[in-house]
Amino acid sequence: MRAIRRFTVRPVLPEPLAPLGDLAMNLRWSWHPATQDLFAAVDSQLWAATGHDPMRLLGEVSGERLAELSSDDGFLAELRVAAADLRSYLSEDRRYQSLGSDVPRQIAYFSPEFGITAVLPQYSGGLGILAGDHLKAASDLGAPLLGVGLLYRHGYFKQSLSGDGWQQERYPIVDPQAMPLSLLRESDGAPARVVVGLPGGRTLAAQIWVAQVGRVPLLLLDSGIEDNQPAERDVTDRLYGGGTEHRLLQEMLLGVGGVRALRTYCRITGAPAPEVFHTNEGHAGFLGLERIREYVEERGLDFDSALEVTRAGTVFTTHTPVPAGIDRFARDLVEQHFSGDNEAPGVPIDRILALGAEDYEGGDPSLFNMAVMGLRLGQRANGVSALHGEVSRGMFAGLWPGFDETEVPITSVTNGVHAPTWVAREMGELTRIDEGTGTTDWSVVDQIPESAMWKTKASMRARLVEYSRARLRESWLARGASEAELGWIEHALDPDVLTIGFARRVPSYKRLTLMLADRDRLKRLLLDPERPLQIVIAGKAHPADDGGKRLIQEVVWFADDPEVRHRIVFLPDYDMGLAYPLVTGCDVWLNNPLRPYEACGTSGMKAALNGGLNVSIRDGWWDEWFDGENGWAIPSADGVGDPDRRDDLEAHALYDLLENQVAPRFYDRDEHGLPRRWLEMVRHTLKSLGPKVLATRMFDDYVRQLYAPAAVSSRALNASFEGARQLAAWKRRVREAWHDVHVDHVESGGVGEGAEVGGSAGLRVFVSLGTLSPEDVDVQVLHGRVDDVDRLQNPSTLSLTPAESYEAGRYRYEGEVRFDRTGPVGYTVRILPHNDNLASAAELGLVEWPPAAQPMVNGDLR
Repeated sequence: MRAIRRFTVRPVLPEPLAPLGDLAMNLRWSWHPATQDLFAAVDSQLWAATGHDPMRLLGEVSGERLAELSSDDGFLAELRVAAADLRSYLSEDRRYQSLGSDVPRQIAYFSPEFGITAVLPQYSGGLGILAGDHLKAASDLGAPLLGVGLLYRHGYFKQSLSGDGWQQERYPIVDPQAMPLSLLRESDGAPARVVVGLPGGRTLAAQIWVAQVGRVPLLLLDSGIEDNQPAERDVTDRLYGGGTEHRLLQEMLLGVGGVRALRTYCRITGAPAPEVFHTNEGHAGFLGLERIREYVEERGLDFDSALEVTRAGTVFTTHTPVPAGIDRFARDLVEQHFSGDNEAPGVPIDRILALGAEDYEGGDPSLFNMAVMGLRLGQRANGVSALHGEVSRGMFAGLWPGFDETEVPITSVTNGVHAPTWVAREMGELTRIDEGTGTTDWSVVDQIPESAMWKTKASMRARLVEYSRARLRESWLARGASEAELGWIEHALDPDVLTIGFARRVPSYKRLTLMLADRDRLKRLLLDPERPLQIVIAGKAHPADDGGKRLIQEVVWFADDPEVRHRIVFLPDYDMGLAYPLVTGCDVWLNNPLRPYEACGTSGMKAALNGGLNVSIRDGWWDEWFDGENGWAIPSADGVGDPDRRDDLEAHALYDLLENQVAPRFYDRDEHGLPRRWLEMVRHTLKSLGPKVLATRMFDDYVRQLYAPAAVSSRALNASFEGARQLAAWKRRVREAWHDVHVDHVESGGVGEGAEVGGSAGLRVFVSLGTLSPEDVDVQVLHGRVDDVDRLQNPSTLSLTPAESYEAGRYRYEGEVRFDRTGPVGYTVRILPHNDNLASAAELGLVEWPPAAQPMVNGDLR
């Protein structure tokens, strides 16, 4: 029989042990070894059996054991030390407090998923793990950040395999009362609520759970409450589940409801209001609409002024390198949910639809694009690696017609990983990584004895083998095997064999099955009598992606072969609990996406910090930081039009690397049994990549490049709102007048007539500005090398000076171009809007070039 209602009874700890509850409720324990050791000391077997979950541990430990601990002076002394350490961590000034007054006083970070720990299953993959590491880095640095997400009552899904290797999903109930979460309550004890309007007079209400991630509160909105009708209760049922309207409702709750939850939390706790709002991918983009509504309805601003204030304090991060990865809704569906009786008076539906409109060449006018709205609502935007920034500028270039892709205002901040979460304890002791202080001295790596490094890595590899065998046994039993036929698992994998890790989500572009392109050759590599390889594989396909499930099935069928099943295994239910032993224990991290579709990828960073070497296509972060000595780059067959041939070429390049370079370097040993050349690469990897791949470096980059400038802009426009009104009025005036802005004529002297390096040429540019003044524009000359069709390559930019005005808004500008390079060079000129409150020259998307007939100078300079 089934219960009609489920709830969890939390334990009441004896008074001497009360600090254990505080330690369990702050998720800092998930990356703090000393606190983990304390929980293990409560009951080591139960700690392992509960999956290292402090809440379950304290709920299941016997009363006799608690009474025993209450009188254990040694344990109580350790408990007092741990509690004092947490209090100090939460209160002391850290690095962020030394950064000056320009940094934000509060940052709000919105994401649809957060991967903090396996015991809080609110993530599906890289986006959520990145968000979790972002919060942890903020906490370690002492940054004032608030996270905002949704609480999914069934999480993502638990993965298992059928007898024939087909992915199966189940959705266990996630009970927030059994997790390290507290319900946000009003002063009278009632649960705090936020409400979002829906069409037809319906409403969507949510309560707010708070997870304390070190110093960072994470607010998780939960619609599974009795205030809602049954359909609305299910809005936060599953991560990335349901149909299109279901996703829209989730994103309305995350964006609109998330801002309201922030306001409620700040009111109840007295926390300062956020100055900067960071939208982690487009799912939370509706937060901008709610902020505009606040400014219009509560502060009396007009829509355009409210838009400027909102944009100034908003940072938008895109994570996808493919249009198919972006949430796009039918315009009619968005109109239905934001108009009629649900239309906010200050946010008319036509303005909302315009924000997400694909009104550019190649766009679909019937769709509302969440990433496009994110870019239009965020004055600052970034991709998550240098290459992804480049790809994003090309993907969204249509929003800035007339500008070269290099000038599209999307920068990049390369992702990082939170070392205390992902680095094995013994490796951390060797390298002495300390993200919190930012004083890690990577030169210490030079002092690590090679024997110690090799011994440490061998123990981590052996732990991965032991863990994999246990997971493999569970998987085979779930598939219908009997214990009697699983004796071979005791010898599956070998702690002395070169171990390759491969784990990720399973969309087609990540090419899970590339390694199977030549199965006979792969078998030879796995079974080589002198230099064998072994591969540990994990990954989930989206429940609706049958193509991804077929890829998993192909790998499982290959790994089921009795000839190789001791050398290659697929471990189901990839999550943080599986990822940790895999990235810490493998010798090589394999990544072979279809370039350039990997936005960043961070698993290889985690492996590198644990003494692993990367073998990867040069995509995402690896394109940026591969230096020829910190791993291997799989040669890419870019430009090959036939996808099957491209896969075949790159697969055989991978086999060649593994056979001729990777395996020999691992197995070539000296008289002491040490692979000296391998360990040289490991040492170089730790030194060259260690400082770069840390999440604290990533967070510092966000502060310097995006958060601090956004805070300064936000304060400038928020002071009295007069700045916002003036900026909005100026933009309206410029847009209305821009049709009268022209480059009339360009004159130059001395160019192309024997010019030499070090010389110069004067330019005179005659322009018409209509009703605009020289203060409204920037007249520029762009000059530099040109290719064989006269396209400028990485040009330098010089602003010209107004020299004389004529009748009817005509002006002459002058300047001097210096010749600082030889060969074929050229120049052109343009007019851009100019205002000190613009974050980039391309912000308005307006630019005026010379007439097409205007010749480009192309002199052969000597």
